[in-house]
Amino acid sequence: MENTLTTSPVPVPAPSSRKQRDLLAFAAVVGLLLLFNFIAQRFFFRLDMTEEKRYTMSSATKKLLRDLKQPVTVTVYLTGDFPPAFRRLEQGVRETLTEFQVYGGANLNYIFIDPSAGSTEAARNTFYQTLFKKGLKPTNLGATENGKRVEKIIFPYAVVSVGGHDKSVLLLRGNQAAPAEVRLNQSIEGLEYELASTIRGLVPALRKRIGVVEGHGELDNVQAGDILGSWQQQYDVFRVTLSKVKDLNALDAIVVAQPKTPYSEDDKFKIDQFVTQGGRALFFVDALRVDLDSVSRNGASLATPYNLNLDDLFFKYGLRVNQNLLLDLNSGQIPLVTGTDGNKPKIEPMPWQLYPLINKFSPHPITRNLDAVYLKFVGNLDTVKAAGIRKTVLMSTSRYTRVLPAPVPINFNDARLEPNPKLYQKGFQPVGYLLEGQFTSLFANRARPGTMQFQAEKPANAKPSKVLVVADGDFIRSDIDPKTGNPYRLGFDRLANTEFANRELVLNATDYLLDETGLIAVRGKQITLRPLDKVKLAEQRRRWQLLNIGAPLVLLGLFGAVRTWRRKRRYAGFGG
Repeated sequence: MENTLTTSPVPVPAPSSRKQRDLLAFAAVVGLLLLFNFIAQRFFFRLDMTEEKRYTMSSATKKLLRDLKQPVTVTVYLTGDFPPAFRRLEQGVRETLTEFQVYGGANLNYIFIDPSAGSTEAARNTFYQTLFKKGLKPTNLGATENGKRVEKIIFPYAVVSVGGHDKSVLLLRGNQAAPAEVRLNQSIEGLEYELASTIRGLVPALRKRIGVVEGHGELDNVQAGDILGSWQQQYDVFRVTLSKVKDLNALDAIVVAQPKTPYSEDDKFKIDQFVTQGGRALFFVDALRVDLDSVSRNGASLATPYNLNLDDLFFKYGLRVNQNLLLDLNSGQIPLVTGTDGNKPKIEPMPWQLYPLINKFSPHPITRNLDAVYLKFVGNLDTVKAAGIRKTVLMSTSRYTRVLPAPVPINFNDARLEPNPKLYQKGFQPVGYLLEGQFTSLFANRARPGTMQFQAEKPANAKPSKVLVVADGDFIRSDIDPKTGNPYRLGFDRLANTEFANRELVLNATDYLLDETGLIAVRGKQITLRPLDKVKLAEQRRRWQLLNIGAPLVLLGLFGAVRTWRRKRRYAGFGG
């Protein structure tokens, strides 16, 4: 019996039906794209896949930008032919402003201008002079690229313009003692806050009211001139004599700056009621009196305790201002006569351990990524038990500190002596605290001074508050220009020709105490540095270059070969 194998031809789709399927597929793709575009226009969202959410704006920033009622223009001068390290900061600024534009819409515009783009040197110098007149100072920042030291003159500024008013923003911030790469990273971390807070300061809004207490020998308008002027750009600032006002309820915050005479019980009562009812307070106080004029005249003096009558108030709030002075090997300098140059005295700067340079800060938004601050004749602070109060150490001395209890002899000649490191072993000493919570009144269950008005243990109008205490009354004092009599910028040290971050810390603290939008919290943003291993990078550079260039070509070749093989296999039976 003969077996017959019967075969049937493989059906081949008609050309017309295949073309219809292709057209339907194309139409479906186009329809899906149109549908996705329609949805995206009405339901906006962005995905930030980075671990630290570096591209995610805070809710406070989004609200600020969405509520803009007039155009805001940001002109950035940080652009040009930069080494890669600097381009990273420029790119960070671009990315931040691009994100700002998403929420600000047509009311937020930005442009980048290269200050060095002039066709001739004369044109460039002319433009530089224009920037100088605006207060924009160039920075010479160095970095290491491919094992070589690179330096670049840059203008790390942006100028924000709103309604005819301009304000510059320094984009290169961070701790100057940190390596260049770390400082650049710190600057990138702070971009959102620096730009958003500047915009907020220029946009008309309901201004908070700050009362600067006077009547007890506090700093006057000239001595605190720079910080008063800085506050007035954003707040309404008043001088307040406690004995002449019934209460402080019309204010949002008070400032007590280096008092020298005691506060009366009634004055202290007004401060206490203000704080326990939700008012904010900033205290810059000295524990010891130092008379520098007496030191200059007599060669020596004795630092003795003040009697400010505020110790029990601080103690009730959970803090003690100790009657001592701190000496720190990480210190500033004073000018001393060290000899003669002909018939003129020879003056040289000498380290003065009683002027600590503070470079140890809390990661709190007030002090995060802050540069060093300058203190003079500072004591340390201790905390005591206070129910419901959260205490944060904002800044501390270096680990090489010495504590001298009162009374303390002060002699400029001590600066000539080489300090003995064995005596500087008291470790980190806190000099600035932030207190937060519901404060208990010092006068609870007592009568108001001079009256029979009994104070309840917990008043009905009690509210949580925030209090800043810095154990240095000079912290907001500006040096005075001897030629003009005007104050220098707060934190500027004429001897070192350096500006420390006192001003920035005070403004950050004021913002934190008074800002209800939460924008100051943006300063806590952290971007993690993930540097490459430079040794391995140098050793394996050729290998990785070949891999980056060759791997895509190999993959593309494999893809083409596999695709060709599959096509041949699929259509092999159609030839006969």
